[in-house]
Amino acid sequence: MSIEFIDNSPGLSDVPGFRVGASACDIRNKANGRLDLALVVADQPCAAAGVFTTNDVKAAPVRLCQRLLASGGSVRGIVGNSGNANACTSVQGDADAAETARLAAAALGAPSDVFLVCSTGRIGELLPMAKVAAGVAEAAGRLSRVSAEGRRAAEAILTSDTRPKTCTARFVQGGRTVTVSGIAKGAGMIEPNMATMLAFVCTDAEAAPAFLKEALRTASDDSFNCVSVDGDMSTNDTVLLLASGASGVKVGPEGNPAATALFREALGRVCFALAEKIVGDGEKITKVVSVEVEGARSRADAEKIARAIGNSLLVKSSWFGEDPNWGRLADAAGYARTGLDEAKLDIHYGDVPAVLAGRPLPENKPSWKEVVKAARFTVRIGLGLGDARFRLLASDLTDGYVNYNKSE
Repeated sequence: MSIEFIDNSPGLSDVPGFRVGASACDIRNKANGRLDLALVVADQPCAAAGVFTTNDVKAAPVRLCQRLLASGGSVRGIVGNSGNANACTSVQGDADAAETARLAAAALGAPSDVFLVCSTGRIGELLPMAKVAAGVAEAAGRLSRVSAEGRRAAEAILTSDTRPKTCTARFVQGGRTVTVSGIAKGAGMIEPNMATMLAFVCTDAEAAPAFLKEALRTASDDSFNCVSVDGDMSTNDTVLLLASGASGVKVGPEGNPAATALFREALGRVCFALAEKIVGDGEKITKVVSVEVEGARSRADAEKIARAIGNSLLVKSSWFGEDPNWGRLADAAGYARTGLDEAKLDIHYGDVPAVLAGRPLPENKPSWKEVVKAARFTVRIGLGLGDARFRLLASDLTDGYVNYNKSE
């Protein structure tokens, strides 16, 4: 049995049991007609799970989602807005997040505490609630399963992104098709352990919240938590997974083992594809680099080294300059302080060795330079100390990034 994967799909409108809608309510106060509010609604109360930023400063909608999901009850959907993060907004921010959920529920005739809320955008400003109310009403009126509305919803959550991020995976089990689809946003303030990113994933599989939480955590650890653009962790990072059960295929401890395995694979592919799209759309980047550390004593050691390399300003600058300066890789790997043995260290650019067992191979420099000219390439660090490994998707650091972020 295989999984069908569709890149750049319409998004959440692909999933039976859900409808989506979007609106332009001018949250940014620019009167430019830009879409800025998305509504995802399940036909019936559904199971849900989420993973969130580990930042000590959490935005009001993050706190609302965490409280709602902690109850283990059903939800009806998600309200997501761009242009305003509703972060660092004190008690008024909490009240506005709750009011956003109430507005969505009222538009659907549902209880007031069954909608998850997500926001992204500028920190420290209150939501313009009159505009949000109008946007929720418009999006509710547009709810449908048509592909065009799915694409509008994916566009409505974007901030500095240059393009929507969507994908869908499907598999057949017992003659029934199961769909997993996702949309995401994120381009800047991206760092492992969640980042300035939102991702909404929906499925028509049937599952309990506890299983969804465990499966989403596993998928996120191998995708969203393995990316870095600029090393900054956000206040609003959220990944949500909703399951309508419309397919009638049950997954999890009480479900079919084969279906469960396929569901995990499909969820993992969707999450990784979305994470890769986020790095690939990093603010003003020119390179996406897969930093692959292998031969570590533990996954934690491999991760520390990969992050040290992927977040090094010197390394990222050299990638931008297309300079295969492997000394900076070795330095970053060393200051991760995992007990690296220089005499066992291997460094490869793609398949071209730069260092083997601690011995430099300068004769290969022309080949290294060809590797780093590509928009996407791999750096492999071999430690020779064990069997653990970790992969981080990282980007370069450009003068364009600095100019873009030097002011609001």
